[in-house]
Amino acid sequence: MNAPLLLNRTFDELNVGDSASLTRVVRNEDIELFAAVSGDVNPAHLDKAYAATDIFGHVVIHGMWTGGLISTLLGTELPGPGTIYLSQDLHFRKPVAPGDTITATVTVLEKKPEKRIVLLDTRCVNQTGVDVLTGTATVIAPSEKLALPRIAVPEVLLRGGERYSEFVQRARSLPPMRVGVVHPCSVEAL
Repeated sequence: MNAPLLLNRTFDELNVGDSASLTRVVRNEDIELFAAVSGDVNPAHLDKAYAATDIFGHVVIHGMWTGGLISTLLGTELPGPGTIYLSQDLHFRKPVAPGDTITATVTVLEKKPEKRIVLLDTRCVNQTGVDVLTGTATVIAPSEKLALPRIAVPEVLLRGGERYSEFVQRARSLPPMRVGVVHPCSVEAL
């Protein structure tokens, strides 16, 4: 998946049974990044104490993270660049936790030549081969061959306020300081 070029497969090049896969290991950082980008701060994903009392008994990654792996394959591998993603049905079969190794696979099921429509089986399995996500995607496959440079994505550094907490802890060890409030804007400011 890290070739310098993204190469697509046109509608005419696709055959029923063609497939592409990618594998990722779920990290705690993936959960935090997905929450930051999507705004989904469901405690089942982010709060270990809460998740321990939830139906799964542990933190699980957002289901749409696995859906994102399917989107990655469709847009970068099969059919690849130029693909128009029309619809997707997803069935979340089993929870996915940090440390799980997930393999996503898309497989061509059917081609409809009148509008270059392609139906694909979409599936994610864990490290033991158990389905964690199944479904079907419908796309419009590209009509022209494309070879585009793979765009480098920026490195993301997550910060949860650790540096501020360190600063406050260091300040607590120092003797109190005299200060004066010159212009109080509110009682709370004092």
